[in-house]
Amino acid sequence: MPGAGQRQTMRTRRIVGVILLVIGGVWIAQGSGALGGSFMSGEVLWLVIGVIVGLFGLALLFGAIRDRKLAARDES
Repeated sequence: MPGAGQRQTMRTRRIVGVILLVIGGVWIAQGSGALGGSFMSGEVLWLVIGVIVGLFGLALLFGAIRDRKLAARDES
C-alpha cells in the first residue's frame, strides 16, 4: 500500500494535471479565436502555448494513473 506521502503526491499530480489541462484548453480556444474578448484571441502563439500546457497536464495525469496502478499491483 502506498504511504501517505506517496498518496499525497499522486493526488497533487492529478490536481495540477487537471488544472493545466483546463488552462491549456482555454488558451487553445483563445488562440484559435473560438473564445474571444482577450488580447490572446486569434493569436497563434497562445494556441501553441495552450497545446504545450495541455500536454504537460496530460502527462501528469497519465503518470499519476500509471503510478496508482503500479501501487495497486504491488499491494496485491
